[in-house]
Amino acid sequence: MSTIADNIALVSSRIRAATLAAHRDEHSVQLLAVSKTKPAEALREAYAAGLRDFGENYLQEALGKQLELADLPLIWHFIGPIQSNKTRAIAEHFAWVHSVDRLKIAQRLSEQRPADLPALNICIQVNVSGEASKSGCTPADLPALAKAISELPRITLRGLMAIPEPTEDRAAQDAAFAAVRDLIKSTQASLNLPLDTLSMGMSHDLESAIAMGATWVRIGTALFGARDYSQP
Repeated sequence: MSTIADNIALVSSRIRAATLAAHRDEHSVQLLAVSKTKPAEALREAYAAGLRDFGENYLQEALGKQLELADLPLIWHFIGPIQSNKTRAIAEHFAWVHSVDRLKIAQRLSEQRPADLPALNICIQVNVSGEASKSGCTPADLPALAKAISELPRITLRGLMAIPEPTEDRAAQDAAFAAVRDLIKSTQASLNLPLDTLSMGMSHDLESAIAMGATWVRIGTALFGARDYSQP
């Protein structure tokens, strides 16, 4: 049975190969370990193998892990849907939020970010495939939302996040990720914003995401194995 360290090595090799194939700098893509439903011991093992950035979808679960792993200098990313009553804890306990999809949430994160912490890094989640079951702003709403968020204090708009509709068709993968890439370029140009982050790509499609410009790939299953949602 492969260990988490073995899996990290395999995924890192895939990222490196995809980055070189896309003629990009080998350090231009970062690995975000998606650790939802996984115990703190698994994160500790991943840390020992070199990972520092961990993405969590469920706030209470994440806060518990943060307490258990407080001895480690981990960088925490919130990547799940955000309810208004969860913004204070997210603003206080995370360095990145990848899943902001409306101005109200960004305003609350801005107001509730402690003054003694660095600015909170924000990505706007875009529903590029138009799926009713997915969070994210529409591409049409993106320019106005990006402008409003960029003007808020104590947060820094870094770029976009997307979860395109899953498919094994590489051409369809490329098209979806290219649409996100084009959105960040048009947003940069129209608003003169220094956006540098594209959070897109998961275990099954990271090569396509990297080819289309991803700077963070969010990997869970390929690192930690299948998730067990029956656990509390």
